[in-house]
Amino acid sequence: MQQLGIDMIAAYLPQARGRSERVFRTLQDRLVKELAEAGIETMEQANQFLKETYWPRHNERFAVTPSDPESAFVPWCNSGMNLQDTLCIQEQRTVGKDNTISYKGKLLQIPQQTGRCNYVKVKVRVHEYADGKMAVFHGPRKLAVYEADGNIEQITLDKAA
Repeated sequence: MQQLGIDMIAAYLPQARGRSERVFRTLQDRLVKELAEAGIETMEQANQFLKETYWPRHNERFAVTPSDPESAFVPWCNSGMNLQDTLCIQEQRTVGKDNTISYKGKLLQIPQQTGRCNYVKVKVRVHEYADGKMAVFHGPRKLAVYEADGNIEQITLDKAA
């Protein structure tokens, strides 16, 4: 969230937590009963029921007109940020004496870089993407990209990511 410039507003007050809990309880309890009552048996039927019946009826009963009609959402401005490298699992590792790091049982070899012979004892960051691929970063520099099996896919030779 910090990388995206998003501030979290926590619901520390019991009243705020109570409101959200009541909505969850309604959806978890009442919705299940309504799906069963309507004879819904498949995901497609459930989605159609939600779209055409449940949500219109729910919104008619509970929706409140906002006091300010302007949207509170702020568009994301791509300031050169790569969303793939932000929305991934990121973990720090220390490079071993053999210029490798261990990540989830895989040994990732850091290839030789221009202007630096090794990264021994340097802290690096591993990014694990949704498709299972990984990348190793030293600060903003992407050192290498790896397939899900740990084999090197791409060597970036010390270029800023």
